[in-house]
Amino acid sequence: MQRIYLDHNATTPLLPAVLDRMTAVLREQFGNPSSVHHFGQQAKSVIDEARTDVADLIGAEPSEVLFTSGGTEADNIAIRGTAEALEATGKRHVIASSIEHEAVLNTLKALVRRGWRTTLLPVDQTGIVSPAALHEALTGDTAVVSIMHANNEIGTIQPIADLAALAHQHGALLHTDAVQSAGKIAIDVKALGVDMLSMSAHKFYGPKGAGALWVRRGVRVLPLLTGGRQERNRRAGTENVAGIVGMGVAARAAAAKMTEEALRLAALRDRLEAGILRVVPGTAVNGAIESRVPNTTNISFDRVEAESLLIALDLEGIAVSTGSACSSGTLEPSHVLKAMGFNAHRTQNSIRFSLGAANTEAEIDRVIAVLPAIVEKLRSLTRTPARA
Repeated sequence: MQRIYLDHNATTPLLPAVLDRMTAVLREQFGNPSSVHHFGQQAKSVIDEARTDVADLIGAEPSEVLFTSGGTEADNIAIRGTAEALEATGKRHVIASSIEHEAVLNTLKALVRRGWRTTLLPVDQTGIVSPAALHEALTGDTAVVSIMHANNEIGTIQPIADLAALAHQHGALLHTDAVQSAGKIAIDVKALGVDMLSMSAHKFYGPKGAGALWVRRGVRVLPLLTGGRQERNRRAGTENVAGIVGMGVAARAAAAKMTEEALRLAALRDRLEAGILRVVPGTAVNGAIESRVPNTTNISFDRVEAESLLIALDLEGIAVSTGSACSSGTLEPSHVLKAMGFNAHRTQNSIRFSLGAANTEAEIDRVIAVLPAIVEKLRSLTRTPARA
């Protein structure tokens, strides 16, 4: 059976060059980067090289890049670390959007349990946070604002530069979770005007277990882990050298092909989207059409439960998602679609298709070809019997 992978927002396969480099590092640069001898300095050197590659991906300085275990830890350091650093000033208010990843939303809940006040901003039916909503929520007590760059479920890109400018006018820091945009679209942290930005290697063909937080020079962040002085005293613990190097290789590869690949993926996504809307009645796209990452579309299928459709597609060899991989296994409706104002059924009948480097027109056409029969069969199973 031909297998088609359309769940790249959940994770991506390792680039062969990433795997080769990581294997070589595990074998040859095995020293502890904190050691002053030859082996330790070899390991430190490859980390420094990777730090430069990751910084180049987002237009940053290498010294501002803090390596983490992934996007979740980066989000936690950004929000908890800055919140704790600013706690002594009396600022105890954090703002985020209502469609953030659980790594942000659950971190806010943890702060609430410690006496912090939080505000979740609404979004419109395209999933966009309006600057007006942020302006209304900001107070002199606001310490941090966290708004994701691109949403993991619908791909919508937020007006981060405008939101950052507003946050700064009120003396607040702005963090953006760029896990779903880094490596897919061009990012310049200076143009965005943000103070912190989170990334995760496995979203752009790097390894799982490696991520980074960019922290603007001058922003104080308290470490979550106490111990050694690694990462300029901001994250204790011996570095994951191979993972960090793999992230660097993936970042360099993403930067080199980004423009061309974004155009290719957008064309494939549009082909898939148009085909589904044409051949399957009762379908609609969720989220912004223009302002979104090029590889993502989220489509609702009327009178079909998303979980049933996902399983049926998997039986055909097609891997898709109902939303965030971190929320899989739950029966809860999508909090993203719910926040966008959709009714209960639509929050549970939507499928995310997220494309990647290996996808082809032939694969897209096969998905379009098999979907009508699958959807019709599922709908027939849920039809209300005619009354006698």
